[in-house]
Amino acid sequence: MVLYTTVLTAAFGLVLGISLVATSRDGIYPSPRFYGVAGGIVNCFRSLPSMIVIILTLPLSRVILGKSYGPKACIIALAVTCIPMFGRLVESSILEVPKGKIEAARAMGAENKDIVLKILLPEALPSLIRSFTIAVIAVISTTALAGTLGAGGLGDVAVRFGYSRFKTDILLAAVFVMIIIVQAVQFAGNGLSRFILKKRHLI
Repeated sequence: MVLYTTVLTAAFGLVLGISLVATSRDGIYPSPRFYGVAGGIVNCFRSLPSMIVIILTLPLSRVILGKSYGPKACIIALAVTCIPMFGRLVESSILEVPKGKIEAARAMGAENKDIVLKILLPEALPSLIRSFTIAVIAVISTTALAGTLGAGGLGDVAVRFGYSRFKTDILLAAVFVMIIIVQAVQFAGNGLSRFILKKRHLI
């Protein structure tokens, strides 16, 4: 669940974030109407608790996969839950790129797609990696939450085998494993981000 949800979140969230930046008032493809509608939808999903979003999107899994329970069905719901959050993080990361670099690229005759692929994304890469790290951690925590809805995973182990059966050792073990996983993801993300920044300064 974590792997497939992360892939979907990364792919669609990146596209969403780039679209929000590009269609903003100062973007390379200004479209206030699209930005307003897309931004409103994103804000609606972000304002809802993860559990509510998962419940609301489980019928979508039934339409796509033919069932609304189990790990595979919850992947769709989990992705829908995490994509808006990552999209906003991508937007914030790209907006950190100095506008002077964009204007310089335009002055040199760069096309809009080149500005996105060769200026915005490379310059924002360290921040994007940190944002992706946050998204992966959110996916892990949301996956654990989905375990209470029959999705399996560590959340299901913690609730069904630990809490419901009053086995504190199993509950604590599941919590400990989740903490270790989150710490490992955070350490890897921070390390990769620092490596890219250091390499950029050396160049």
